[in-house]
Amino acid sequence: MATDHKIYGFEEVAKHNATKDCWLIISGKVYDVTPFMDEHPGGDEVLLAATGKDATNDFEDVGHSNSAREMMAKYCIGEIDAATVPAKRAYIAPQQASYNPDKSSDFLIKMLQFLVPILILGLAFAVRHFTKVD
Repeated sequence: MATDHKIYGFEEVAKHNATKDCWLIISGKVYDVTPFMDEHPGGDEVLLAATGKDATNDFEDVGHSNSAREMMAKYCIGEIDAATVPAKRAYIAPQQASYNPDKSSDFLIKMLQFLVPILILGLAFAVRHFTKVD
């Protein structure tokens, strides 16, 4: 890691989001992975998708090897100022129109769910009764 221990703000790091200029935030450190873009086994799209946010979870979820973790050291250019990282937004479910089925169709469906098996069972008994050889 660079000896100057530079501290970067989130907005500054987020600007580096292109193939020819790509920085990532992983575990509080800032990495300039631009020279690694062509070598990354998952392709440069994976790295580009991790820009503009804290990529720690993305990195950990993949299960990188120890050698990959050691390799990271040469790309480390500083640390992120944690106070500048936006708070994670809570998941908000998409708004859906409420489904209000017509009450009469709801009743019809329930009746069919009840009557169809009974009709099949009755048909099976009728076939058995009338085809039975005495």
